[in-house]
Amino acid sequence: MGEATVKSLEGRTAASPSPMLDGDGVRARLRMPRRPRIWFEILLIGVSYWTYSLIRNAVPEQKAQALKNADWIWDVEASLGLAFEQTVNHAVNSVTWLIVSMNYYYATLHFVVTIGVLVWLYRWQPGRYAASRTVLFATTGVALVGYYLYPLAPPRLMNGQSFIDTVLVHHTWGSMASGNLKHMSNQYAAMPSMHIGWSLWCGLTIFALASAPWAKILGLLYPAATLVVIVATANHFWLDAVGGMICLAFGFAVSYFWYGSLPKGLPKLVETPAPVARGGPSSRPATADEEEQEKERLSR
Repeated sequence: MGEATVKSLEGRTAASPSPMLDGDGVRARLRMPRRPRIWFEILLIGVSYWTYSLIRNAVPEQKAQALKNADWIWDVEASLGLAFEQTVNHAVNSVTWLIVSMNYYYATLHFVVTIGVLVWLYRWQPGRYAASRTVLFATTGVALVGYYLYPLAPPRLMNGQSFIDTVLVHHTWGSMASGNLKHMSNQYAAMPSMHIGWSLWCGLTIFALASAPWAKILGLLYPAATLVVIVATANHFWLDAVGGMICLAFGFAVSYFWYGSLPKGLPKLVETPAPVARGGPSSRPATADEEEQEKERLSR
């Protein structure tokens, strides 16, 4: 009773392992790519983002320390000869249509593109969805640690500098950290930049998994454009972007540790095993399509 016999596609009889799994077997089963369930994913994403926002906004707004840290970041960039944020901010702000477009870009694409990539993975790359989603979730989770340990004011809130808050100046609906919405978001959670963390996740995912060359190019351009936007709108220093990249590297490490591979190394599609009747093997002969799929799987 410890083993059941199943008939292979070639008609041979092979022994199937007992359904009783040890600890390693359970872990292997959990790590195995499987078809995601839409209701579970929607619930998970909704609850996770709500939790992220709750924790991020619950971090004490340490204004004095955040401003002090912003001065330190600015001094470090100046010592490197790379304190260019103010120049970019003023230059882009002088082109009204461009800066207004960037304000809306900052406020919307952060969510729209990220959700779009998740939907694309769910629909056309289900075998890689869970691993890719794990990267995103781990990246976002570790960012919360940065918000707590290193409060940082964005350039537009610095004292003694002439940065322009482009949302306020141009009266656009944009950052929740400006205007009437500023009390709904922690003003001093700029390090790391999740606009960069999420956009780079989107870009690398599209570049690695998309087949069309134009899609790969767009994937790489998206985080590059996001970097320009966060600097031009004075919402982040470029060093905040570096922090976002480090968080993303952590996210990939967590996913690799759990799945034993980067998302690209996992199968694109999830194989659905044929149902087996209770009490014994299925007597239904394999169809031609099933035989072809099995041969393709074994030849990999």
